Amino acid sequence: MTQLCRKLVPVNVKWRVLGQVAFLRRFIRFLWDRILACSTGKPPRYRRLSRCVSSPLLPPSPTMLNESDVGPTDSASMCGDFDGDSDLVVLKISLLGDCQIGKTSFMIKYVGDEGEQRSLQLSGLNLMGKTLIIKGARIGFSIWDVGGDHRCLDHVPIACKDAAAILIMFDLTSRCTLNSVIGWYQQARKWNQTAIPVLIGTKFDDFAQLPLDIQWAIVSQARAYARAMKATLFFSSATHNINVNKIFKFITAKFFNLPWTVERNLTVGEPIIDF
Repeated sequence: MTQLCRKLVPVNVKWRVLGQVAFLRRFIRFLWDRILACSTGKPPRYRRLSRCVSSPLLPPSPTMLNESDVGPTDSASMCGDFDGDSDLVVLKISLLGDCQIGKTSFMIKYVGDEGEQRSLQLSGLNLMGKTLIIKGARIGFSIWDVGGDHRCLDHVPIACKDAAAILIMFDLTSRCTLNSVIGWYQQARKWNQTAIPVLIGTKFDDFAQLPLDIQWAIVSQARAYARAMKATLFFSSATHNINVNKIFKFITAKFFNLPWTVERNLTVGEPIIDF
């Protein structure tokens, strides 16, 4: 048994290293495409995830999107390159907000352990991916988490360009992080005018313990900021998986013009959804 474990450890390390190298190669290729796009003036083309298993391409039909329409994670596809013709469509998602507000925890909760192991961490930038089957179509989320330090502002352009959605996040228990969201939104819009904006309050489980008058004040301010940004507002908790999957379901429905079925919730003391 001990000899078998000794043999398995190098194999696991090898595959983890190969996954990191593949992710880094895709990132370098993405940077090169951006350089070429800026130098030639030509719009960048959409990239697609490579096919790991064969399946027919069926675009999401314009019917109601339900939880049962979302298939399990195709972890095999996550190891493939974001290159070439295939039946996988990549949606780039950008995460912006101050430090220590739970962006990375939110992302890890969504992508799961497999996605976390295949993440690429750079100075001030964290990349993860997840692949789903939605109404017969294979959708790959490429999630770019920008560090909240002002020294990381240089990553905002590359994180926001070509993004399908930009998630502006704040800590529900920290009023100063809520005050920062307009600044993050303005930074994002300098580089992307068309992405779907979503305003997300994190750590709802801690927020629910605050006095109701404080909750009411934060809810009112967050709703006002969401209206100013023309964004959908969600309160979430990575710890208890509150509205995490629902946010990505909303992005998918919005991007593919599918009906949105989740009900609006404006009750103070409950996880707010406002749109």
